[in-house]
Amino acid sequence: MEKTFKTLDEQINILIDKGLTINDIEKAKSILLRENYFFVTGYRFLFVKSYTDRKFNKGTTFEELYAMFIFDRQLRNILFKNILVFENNLKSIMAYVMSKNHGYKEKNYLNKNNFVHDYTKTRQINDLIHKMKRQISINGKQHSATSHFIDNYGYIPLWVVVKVLSFGIVGELYTVLQNEDKREIADIFNIDIDSFQSYLPILANYRNLCAHEDICYNNKTQIVINNTIYHKLLNIPKMDGEYIYGKNDLFALIIILKRIYDHYGIDHLYSLMGSILQTGSDTTLYVVSLYYGSIHLKKYSYTLWLGFFLDFLSFVFMLCFYYLGMIS
Repeated sequence: MEKTFKTLDEQINILIDKGLTINDIEKAKSILLRENYFFVTGYRFLFVKSYTDRKFNKGTTFEELYAMFIFDRQLRNILFKNILVFENNLKSIMAYVMSKNHGYKEKNYLNKNNFVHDYTKTRQINDLIHKMKRQISINGKQHSATSHFIDNYGYIPLWVVVKVLSFGIVGELYTVLQNEDKREIADIFNIDIDSFQSYLPILANYRNLCAHEDICYNNKTQIVINNTIYHKLLNIPKMDGEYIYGKNDLFALIIILKRIYDHYGIDHLYSLMGSILQTGSDTTLYVVSLYYGSIHLKKYSYTLWLGFFLDFLSFVFMLCFYYLGMIS
């Protein structure tokens, strides 16, 4: 069935028809206008009876739905910050290693002979070089550093050109480097080549997801990471001999970031993750007593039990992140 444009009033009516309680219709309309009906309701599956029955559980409120939307946004912001730092580190290290080992001009880093000598990857290497040339051509004049080198020296050194390359291309570039170059880069992060190579597309996936404000908390990647010591230390349960978490989900991303970052302070990933989870978990009784009391709403059992359940999950997550921060 074709999807047609719906006014804010029509969007509100659709939500009400699906069983969602909306205590402040004007505020809800304002939120839907600013945040987009499609993106806010993307979190509805936490509150519906089943994937086939799209009706909301009795007592579910718009405030609860929007709170989950905000929680995921805060989570994305923390992850995005840390992924961007790694992206910059990776670009800098790769530019240094390749420039040192093969040269820093276009004739060096765009020379297919300086990549892995594997005929099965010849097409991938040629396609990658074409992508790099295209991004340099499109973005080169848009950045002051790249345009400066083009205008004054007639070429762009690799340590500058990485600025205009996407994380995805940089990650793909790593897969076709010579093994000696791969090892030198991976050793800086104290991670084996195979694991490091599998981490890059996962990080790129979450980087783009965070940048475009897609749903983060339940995202699954196609690539699965290898088992690590952290899977065992966190006592992640297994099913059929495989860990059920930490392989291609948010837990996997946290494990990857843990392996990448060795030292941290108050503004580190785990401090921020624990902080945001804690602040999101201590408001259940406050919300129920203050906001529901102000509108004289007495039927709040679903809200209360859901709040306590999320508080419990937050507590478990905080312990996990604290434990990840303590072990090394």
